[in-house]
Amino acid sequence: MTSFKDLGISDTILKAISELGFDKPTPVQDKVIPLMLKEQTDLVSLAQTGTGKTAAFGIPLIHWAKPSKRHTQGLVLCPTRELCIQVAKDITAFSKYIPKLSILSVYGGTRIDQQMNTLRKGVQIVVATPGRLKDLLNRKALDLSHINYVVFDEADEMLQMGFQDDLTEILSHTPKEKNTLLFSATMPKEVSMIAKRYMTNPIELTIGTKNAGAENVRHEYYLVHPRNRYLALKRIVDNSPDIYSIVFCRTRRETNDVAGKLINDGYNADALHGDLSQAQRDQVMGKFRSRNLQILVATDVAARGLDVHDLSHVINYNLPDETAAYTHRSGRTGRAGRKGTAIVILAANEQYKLRQIEKKIQKKFIKCLIPTGEQICNKQLIHLIDDVKKVAVNEEQISPLYDDIAANLAHLDRDELIKRFLSLEFNRFLEYYKNSTDLNVIDKPQQRSRRDRNKRDTYRDAHPKQKFTTFSLNVGRRQGIMPQGLIGKINEIQDVGRIKIGRIEILRNSATLEVESRYTSQILGAFQQSEINGKTVAIEIARTPSVKRKYKGKRKGGFKRKIRH
Repeated sequence: MTSFKDLGISDTILKAISELGFDKPTPVQDKVIPLMLKEQTDLVSLAQTGTGKTAAFGIPLIHWAKPSKRHTQGLVLCPTRELCIQVAKDITAFSKYIPKLSILSVYGGTRIDQQMNTLRKGVQIVVATPGRLKDLLNRKALDLSHINYVVFDEADEMLQMGFQDDLTEILSHTPKEKNTLLFSATMPKEVSMIAKRYMTNPIELTIGTKNAGAENVRHEYYLVHPRNRYLALKRIVDNSPDIYSIVFCRTRRETNDVAGKLINDGYNADALHGDLSQAQRDQVMGKFRSRNLQILVATDVAARGLDVHDLSHVINYNLPDETAAYTHRSGRTGRAGRKGTAIVILAANEQYKLRQIEKKIQKKFIKCLIPTGEQICNKQLIHLIDDVKKVAVNEEQISPLYDDIAANLAHLDRDELIKRFLSLEFNRFLEYYKNSTDLNVIDKPQQRSRRDRNKRDTYRDAHPKQKFTTFSLNVGRRQGIMPQGLIGKINEIQDVGRIKIGRIEILRNSATLEVESRYTSQILGAFQQSEINGKTVAIEIARTPSVKRKYKGKRKGGFKRKIRH
């Protein structure tokens, strides 16, 4: 079995990583470290979140850095503040016994003058977010002309967050002769383009299967009506008494809403999103890491780079638009050899998304039933009894009080004492779930043929006086668009009630749909700049209705679908 010593790492670095408790390298470390210590080549490494990438590139950076030279020699680019801070912290720990080697993290939300002062003193390795790094370059506070190494950490996330132009500008400040290392969980075309444009004959290493989920993660889904998402979430949480989880939401508003409801219902929960200040984010993450919070409700962007290794569950309150985002979410559990569970709370009209994710990660989702109130109460009861049996009794502290307590309870027999104990500890669950209903949606197979379904009347047909607006979209069958997908997108709009949908027409490269006119602004907001199967959606109000006459037979390039909603 390979050890860190077998990789060619210096004794000073070995001493530091040994103190950190690292005994053997992960697969990505085993492949990347010896390669970078010997060849110093450009490298593309595809590996999932939580596989030890920081040590894989951090140890070679430390190995080649020269503390005697004050200029910056290594640059690591990260998509978020949290990841930036964590990477710098880890590299600093690896270099504990290398004197005068300076590592600095630079990111927004903190005073830039303090970072500039540190840079003036000399920093060999800079770990940065693109935005703050650009600011420092514009102020001429950082010189990248002597850089030997550039590392893109979570490159796919940086591109998904819109940093492509920033990366191009940053790289223009670096020398042509340098080594570029790109680490990514997925390999979308944008990442491939960066590799081709800015790297020289890079070696590609794939750890595991491209786009595959972590091996230790079980993928489950629960089918519910959209209005019951929160109730389903509560039951899932209550059915896992020791849950330690991140709940992923799509928007900041939804994040605040879900976290607020959980807090009001007595759960140890809090929200993490982009509207928080750095001090607030640090406070929330400090409570979560110390397990004073059991549930962290977060957006994808806010959760990037969180260094939490022992999550029991990742819960998708809503599925993300991109498969790559699901890969990142689920990769936050099942780390370091532990088992983990990734859960999706799914509406019936979103099942096509699940099939797409299954193809990408090459894993099947297991359909589970939302537990009943009785099942949850039994689970909580067993957990409570297990906790009681595990309690360590301190005889010395209990002894002075025992006689008085025993005398006060002497009139209760054994059965009565057990019943009262359970009632005291357990009444909340018993009361809440005593009249609970079944939240499961029965997934009935579609019996009617496509031709029959196309013949159905729409709400528009049944209500001719209702005002509808027709919208045009730049996505169609080539992007895998289905009517139920568009309907699902509309159903996800928050706080508007049930939106009436008219005719939907899917063509090869475009689509049109009719929706109640009073919700025009909400529809434009829901679709504009969202992504469907990798293509950015553009939506506009059509000048004329999508369908003016009844259509019989097939038309070149597409067919008309009429959907009842």
